[in-house]
Amino acid sequence: MSDLVSSILLNAVSSTPEIASLKLRIALPNVCPRPGSLRGPKIRRTMARINRCPPEIPIIMAVLCTLAIVVSMVDISALGIIDQANADEIKPHGTNAYQKVTGDDSEDDRRRWNVLFNTNTYVFGKEPASFLKDNVNLLPVGRVLDIAMGEGRNAVFLAKKGFVVDGVDISEIALRKAKRLARENHVSINTICADLNSYAIKAEAYDVIVNINYLQRSLIPQIKKGLKKGGVIVYENYTVDQLKNTHGQQIRRDFLLSKGELREFFKDFEIFYYQEVNDGKEAVARLLGRK
Repeated sequence: MSDLVSSILLNAVSSTPEIASLKLRIALPNVCPRPGSLRGPKIRRTMARINRCPPEIPIIMAVLCTLAIVVSMVDISALGIIDQANADEIKPHGTNAYQKVTGDDSEDDRRRWNVLFNTNTYVFGKEPASFLKDNVNLLPVGRVLDIAMGEGRNAVFLAKKGFVVDGVDISEIALRKAKRLARENHVSINTICADLNSYAIKAEAYDVIVNINYLQRSLIPQIKKGLKKGGVIVYENYTVDQLKNTHGQQIRRDFLLSKGELREFFKDFEIFYYQEVNDGKEAVARLLGRK
């Protein structure tokens, strides 16, 4: 019977709706024969009871029988009803620092970051960045945005200090680990899974914005707008001098800050801490500035 049904369905879906409907009606008797023609004691007893029903009942049952077979055998996506490949797909546009890691496809990049973070250990550890830890007392306690949050080491640290934390990252796996780290420390953080190239920072929403080891130059104007008056930016990223260090020679030049570039970004802020340093392992620029 399965071969027969397959043949019927193949012919039906390859026709116009009117012809398909006609083909299905013609084929119904072959798929579900008339009551009494089926063999076997159980079937005969069932059909005998059906024969005592109103005459339209066997027809309805035959149709339902055929529809059940159709549903079980037809790949709906093959008929174009559901595009399974793209049903839940998010396709941000543009090029940001994340996308530049491996190419222009942010979804491909998202998968690569998910592979990196898909481990039981915390890739970058659970302790906050030293620069943030050493200067947290200079920050106004309130709402904070952690850009490219990763597994949540900085976000959780800030939450423990009484901040209300929003953390945005492209990797949903990293964000789940950040949530787990928050639970371990009995605090709460808000996680946002987004491509930073298309994510819009809400204007004048944050008392502090943290940007550690992430460089997206096009995001600087949004960071400025996202801070409240008196809000503070905490920014740290590698500089071009990192190329001189053993572990920095593989980093792309456009991921690195030029000398003085970070200070220039925030020249309209009150900069109360600025440093460029290279200890032979890490060459970084660090800035604290008030809007």
